[in-house]
Amino acid sequence: MRRVTLFVNGSPRNGKVVAVYGTLSDLLSVASSKLGIKATSVYNGKGGLIDDIALIRDDDVLFVCEGEPFIDPQTDVRPHEELTGSHTDWLTLNVGGRYFTTTRSTLVNKEPDSMLAHMFKDKDAWGNKQDHRGAFLIDRSPEYFEPILNYLRHGQLIVNDGINLLGVLEEARFFGIDSLIEHLEIAIKNSQPAEDHSPISRKEFVRFLLATPTKSELRCQGLNFSGADLSRLDLRYINFKMANLSRCNLAHANLCCANLERADLSGSVLDCANLQGVKMLCSNAEGASLKGCNFEDPSGLKANLEGANLKGVDMEGSQMTGINLRVATLKNAKLKNCNLRGATLAGTDLENCDLSGCDLQEANLRGSNVKGAIFEEMLTPLHMSQSVR
Repeated sequence: MRRVTLFVNGSPRNGKVVAVYGTLSDLLSVASSKLGIKATSVYNGKGGLIDDIALIRDDDVLFVCEGEPFIDPQTDVRPHEELTGSHTDWLTLNVGGRYFTTTRSTLVNKEPDSMLAHMFKDKDAWGNKQDHRGAFLIDRSPEYFEPILNYLRHGQLIVNDGINLLGVLEEARFFGIDSLIEHLEIAIKNSQPAEDHSPISRKEFVRFLLATPTKSELRCQGLNFSGADLSRLDLRYINFKMANLSRCNLAHANLCCANLERADLSGSVLDCANLQGVKMLCSNAEGASLKGCNFEDPSGLKANLEGANLKGVDMEGSQMTGINLRVATLKNAKLKNCNLRGATLAGTDLENCDLSGCDLQEANLRGSNVKGAIFEEMLTPLHMSQSVR
C-alpha cells in the first residue's frame, strides 16, 4: 500500500495523508472528501499532471485542483482559504498590475455604500474576475488607489509626495468613497497657491510692450498696476478698462486713444500726459494730478470723461478743447488757466471749482452746479445762455 500527502492546488498548508488504492477516480473521490473540494485533477510538486495512478510513488506530495491550472505554492499570493473557496476575510487585489492584500472588512465596513463594498460584500456577488494567481482584477491606477485603501484601513488621508491629489479625488469619486471626497477637496484647496494680486511692475509691463506689435491692441483690462511707474511710456490704444492704476506715475505718458473706462486713477500723477481722444467714462481720478495735460486732438477726436469722478483733481494749464465732462464731478478741482473752449460741462458738479483764467468760450455749462466756483480773470465773458437751461 502506498500513501501520499494531498494539498489543495497552490497551498502548502493543511495537507491530508491518504492511502492510494484502486483507480485515479478513487483517489480523486478520497481527495474531494478529505479536502472539502470537488477534485478533478492531480499534479505533482513540479506541476506535472498525473493521469495514471501507477505514476504515483510512496510518500509523494500531490496537489489537487478543481479544474484550474497548476499553481506553484512557492509563488502564489492567494491565501489558503481563498483556494478552498471559503468566504475568507483576506483578499488580494490586482490593481493595474500591482498587488494589494487586505481584509474584506476593510473594503466593506468603512464605506458600506461604496462600489468596493458592493464588489466584496458577498462572495462572487459581482462575479469579480481573477488573474492566474487568484487576485481580483481592478483596472484602475495603483498610485491613486493606495491612498484610498489606506484611508479605508485607518480613516486618515495620507498621500505621498509626487502623487497628484486630483488623481486620488477621481478614484475616490469612481469608487464612491464619499467621506474621502470631502477630505480631498479640502486638501486640494489648501494646496493651491494663494492668488497673486500683487501689482504689475514697470519692468514686467515693458516686457509686455516690447513683445506686442505696434499695430496690436494690448489688453490690460482689469489688471493691477497700483503704484507702478509708467511714466514716459507709449501707451497708445491700450485697453485699461476697469484696471487699477491708483497712485501710478503716468507723467509724460502717451495715452492717446487709450481706454480708461471705469479705471481707478485715484491719487495718480498724469502731469503733461498726452490724453488725446482718451476714454475715461465713469473713471475714478479723485485726487489725481493732471497738470499741463493735452486732451485736444487736432483731428477732432474728443476726449470723453463723461460721469468721471474728478474730485479735487489738479488740471491746471491743461488743453481741453471740446472735452466731454458731462455729469462729471469736479468738486474742489483746480482748473486754472485751462482751455475749455467748446467743452461739454452740462450737468457737471463744479462746486468750489477754481476756473480762474479759463477759456470757456462756447462751453456748455447748462444745468451745472457752479456754487462757490471761481470765475476770476476769465479770458472770455461767460454768457447766461451757457449756464442756464
